[in-house]
Amino acid sequence: MKARAVIAGLFLLAPPLALGATPQDIAAGKKIAETTALGNCDACHVFRGAVQAGNVGPELKNMKVLMPSRKQFFAIVYDEEARNPSTLMPPFGKNRILTPKQINEVIDFLYTK
Repeated sequence: MKARAVIAGLFLLAPPLALGATPQDIAAGKKIAETTALGNCDACHVFRGAVQAGNVGPELKNMKVLMPSRKQFFAIVYDEEARNPSTLMPPFGKNRILTPKQINEVIDFLYTK
């Protein structure tokens, strides 16, 4: 019984995970990644299709291979400062720049790159 309670508690703390990305989720993530007022990922990162890609952050390609843990990927976008205090990456979730749903849409999009 105790183990079930612990596992149930972990599910409450875990970020929402998309079960299967739809074309709409991927399109929404692309829009967020490329929109200045939203994620603006291409200001700092190069990824296939980025119109005005920056070079501050790492290139975002083969993301499903490089970052197979969706939970870890979510945590980085949510608050990279928790893992790397000297990062230049904004804490998109912690600062409420993006919602958890939007972060998952960006991940859905980047998993196609």
